[in-house]
Parts: sequence; structure tokens; C-alpha cells
Amino acid sequence: MKLFTKPKSDEEKLIEGCIAGKRDMQRLLYDLYSRKMMAVCMRYAPTSFEAEDMMQEGFVKVFANIQKFKRDCPLEFWVRRIMINTALKQLRQKSLMTVSHETEEVGNIASEGVNLTGYSMDELLGMIQSLAPRYRMVFNLYAIEGYNHKEIGEMLGISEGTSKSQYSRARAILQGMLERQEKIYQEHVISQ
Repeated sequence: MKLFTKPKSDEEKLIEGCIAGKRDMQRLLYDLYSRKMMAVCMRYAPTSFEAEDMMQEGFVKVFANIQKFKRDCPLEFWVRRIMINTALKQLRQKSLMTVSHETEEVGNIASEGVNLTGYSMDELLGMIQSLAPRYRMVFNLYAIEGYNHKEIGEMLGISEGTSKSQYSRARAILQGMLERQEKIYQEHVISQ
């Protein structure tokens, strides 16, 4: 006989409701995470239309597989991982992610910090989206999602060195964009 039972958390109730196929719980899960997951998909997709498509497909997978969620991490992390995998799969299928196997040295790019003050999230997202798909993937996975280069290599089917090289190139391209924007801003201020 149990004297004390631990009450279920809201997340556990949400998961169980989704497993049971309750539409109101599925809607609640979608409402709870859709904005964050759209932001994740926007970092990978070339357009907002494609990001929306990625997110919708990702949520279909979430609901189809929620009974497999082991509850060994927060639900949001699990949903995010599905979104990332869905984005990568869609980009592979559309041949938008051609990965070159580069072997050049990574140390050529200076590792000094870049000042992001004064840039909106939309501006920064636009810069990231303008990267070539292979650079965008590696940059997002490393700088934003926190994967290491070995994990990225395994996810994308490239070597760890290629991941490092592509990250360095992406970072250099972004740094160049930021420097050009800063120069334009300075010229504009001086001309007034």
C-alpha cells in the first residue's frame, strides 16, 4: 500500500495526454513549443515557408513518437532534437545541403569576438540564413545548438576536420558581414 504518491508534473500530464491522443493536450504542446521550434527551423531553412514546413513535419513526428520519449531530459530538448533532425533530413532530400570535404587548416581565422550590440534578432537571423547551406548547418549545430564537431560530423556524414573548417568559414563570413554593416553605418553617421 502506497502512503504517499508523488503528484504528476504538468509536463507528465501533457505527455500522457498526447500519448492518449487527446487533441487538447496535443494543441497545448504545440502552443507551448511552436514559437521556439519555428525559431529553430528558421535557422536552418532558406525561407520562412520552408521553416514552417519543417516545423509542421517535426510536430507530426513528435506526436507520432511521443510514446517513445524516455523522459530522461526535458520534453523541450526532445522536441528540439526532432526539429533539428527534421530540418537536416528535409535539406538533404532537397539537395540543399551539399557538403564539401575540406581539409584545410582551421587556425587561419582570427578568433576575436564580434560585437553584436545594435543588431536585431531578425538582422542576425538574416545573416545566418544567407550563408551557404553547408556553412549554415555547421554554424547552427555548433554555435547555437551546442554540438561538438565530432557529433556534427556524425550527423552530417563529414569528418570532424571538415566540420571545424566549415564552422570557421561560416564564422569568418558572418564576421565579414558584420564588419561591412558597421562600415556602412559609420559612413552613414559621418555623412550626416
